[in-house]
Amino acid sequence: MNRRNFIFSGIGLGILPILNVPAWAAIDHSAHGAHGADAMPQNLKTVADMPLLAVSALPAGRPHQPLSILKNTSVQPKQFTATLTAAAHDVELVAGQKTPMWLYNGQVPGPLIEAFEGDEVEIRFVNQLAQASTIHWHGLPVPPEQDGNPHDAVPAGGEHVYRFKLPKDSAGTYWYHPHPHGDTPEQVYRGLAGLFIVRSKNDPLKAFAEQHLVISDLKLDANAQIPDNTANDWMNGREGQFVLVNGQREPVITIAGRQRLRIWNACSARYLRLNMGQPFTLVGTDGGLIEKPQIMDEFLLVPGQRIEILVGNGKPASMTLKALIYNREKMGKVAPEVDRTLATLQFTAGLMPEIPQKLRKIADFGRATAMKKVEFSETMSMDNGVHTMAFLVNGKSFDMNRHDLISKVNEVEVWEIFNNSHMDHPFHIHGTQFIVIDSTFNKQRTNAPYRALHDTINLRPYETIRIKTVQQDIGLRMFHCHILEHEGQGMMAQLLVK
Repeated sequence: MNRRNFIFSGIGLGILPILNVPAWAAIDHSAHGAHGADAMPQNLKTVADMPLLAVSALPAGRPHQPLSILKNTSVQPKQFTATLTAAAHDVELVAGQKTPMWLYNGQVPGPLIEAFEGDEVEIRFVNQLAQASTIHWHGLPVPPEQDGNPHDAVPAGGEHVYRFKLPKDSAGTYWYHPHPHGDTPEQVYRGLAGLFIVRSKNDPLKAFAEQHLVISDLKLDANAQIPDNTANDWMNGREGQFVLVNGQREPVITIAGRQRLRIWNACSARYLRLNMGQPFTLVGTDGGLIEKPQIMDEFLLVPGQRIEILVGNGKPASMTLKALIYNREKMGKVAPEVDRTLATLQFTAGLMPEIPQKLRKIADFGRATAMKKVEFSETMSMDNGVHTMAFLVNGKSFDMNRHDLISKVNEVEVWEIFNNSHMDHPFHIHGTQFIVIDSTFNKQRTNAPYRALHDTINLRPYETIRIKTVQQDIGLRMFHCHILEHEGQGMMAQLLVK
């Protein structure tokens, strides 16, 4: 039986798909209410069992609010020092109602860290949650022991200081979020995520005014509370009914002349097929500026990815930034995909800096001398009338005590990643960036359309993508699907760099 039909028939009969729960799910999490990944499968509900708050309950159409900036407390040059505290806060998202959230420094989203290439960064992390947590510096080239791996969890009530130097050529758009073993999905969907920009003093786009758009989604029940994951959330990844920009519903963003927008997809699982009704110029991806500007009508931004674009043609206009329908082949009984309005873009007259024809040179890392093969897969089975499901990497579920692949430090590698499943999965690797060589889909091989650096890339069902990469630090690295519920259920593996 086809996997998707298998799930449909099970749910149609009123049978919940029971997920393949790893050993960590049996740990007693009663201190924090058995939320998220630790809620045992028998407690899962179908989406239809959970009345959700109407989308209109959150106000829309207000002016776009800039991100809060994390203050640098250091007085030393080339030093960035600050504190991030993860804690529970009551937030009034809906007038007259309090929504308990878990936030960095009490902010939605978490504060923006801005530093320069060459800076020494020192972040004191204070964990006031009832769960262990970490801070993973998504996309940043930091040493493994500073990257918030699951093995380095900071206990509830504990503290840790992350220290790392931002190397040359690391300018780009990054973010940070928790990465503890098992509890990552819940900690992110309850609000823990923040932003990180590494700047270059030789930025070819410094003449452009800049705005930041952090796109996230939020699920609220009828009482304005953040509910636990349902069976469909665990199967497909969690998507809320609210799609927010900088924590706002459908804000109005005023763009004078031509401006630079940095856009983050900080959703747990939502794919964003971005369109604004007029062409824009792509100038940056996960790892910073691309080699040459690319004019586009739309861009598929998948969970974990970031882009930089230039928008505005000097003519006053009002446009709608939308996430158009994208079919990522969800499983089970789910609502049909619809176009979603993200924001109104109000273009006005203003400065029109010239767009450089060349932005940077991206080296291809040199000749590859090693190769890795990675396969994402999903399995379904039935035992005594109970459906079970597992998300796997190379046929195995994540094990903290197992090294799945071994690489040599500074050795250039080609990775061949195959999505052997019916569903889209975004591949993410820690600690480095990669160049996409080509992809093979429906037996058609296509070279990458432009030279860019990535740390996250989407794979369609049965697509193979080849990348070139190199790890520059000895230690343990994670690679996984960045649909957080899939990662949390085992679609993650470990690379030992020696």
